[in-house]
Amino acid sequence: MQSYPQRVRDNILPLSVGSTLPEAFEEWSFTERTHDHEEPIETCRLCDQEQLRYHFEIRNALTHKTLWVGSQCILKFNLSVFEDGRRLSSADTKKKLDRLMQQMRLRSCIKALEELAKKEDNKILLSALDYYRKNKYLTPKFAFVVLWRLQTNKVDHSPSFFKINLQKAKYQQDLAKMPLSQVHVIWPALSTAQRTKAQSFGHAPPSKP
Repeated sequence: MQSYPQRVRDNILPLSVGSTLPEAFEEWSFTERTHDHEEPIETCRLCDQEQLRYHFEIRNALTHKTLWVGSQCILKFNLSVFEDGRRLSSADTKKKLDRLMQQMRLRSCIKALEELAKKEDNKILLSALDYYRKNKYLTPKFAFVVLWRLQTNKVDHSPSFFKINLQKAKYQQDLAKMPLSQVHVIWPALSTAQRTKAQSFGHAPPSKP
């Protein structure tokens, strides 16, 4: 079995002009193209890591070759990422890649909601879809209906991708008054801080399977 460094060398050096990894890495940059495979089924073409859901395309400026890689390889090997013609720092690169991943997750959520709306003629679901498109988050009440119906209709989705807003007092009151069974439905979509807030309202977390 090849070592990790050897796999990287074998994958990138034949597509580069430089004869060493540092030289080769300088030739490659992120193209702004991304792809959500909707399931963790893909492989990083640079390090051969498996079970990737998201791909980011990199391109060699000298050979014009391209590779689809995971975001971690872009960060690990400090591959060039640009914005408005300026090469980003490592910290800003991470922020940009995280932002792009959030955009892909948002599109995934909207796609699931659109599919659900086609399956059910439900005014609440249509309102939730419009609300999510506009605000990029759901209220606790909307979140329960959406996640419940997605599961019931067996629509492919990732509950943790949906964002829930608890900043308004009304939303916190709605969460506090929710039956525990409903809180457990939206639990995967709650952030760590939001789960702590839910527990402060007396809601116990779901038992682990």
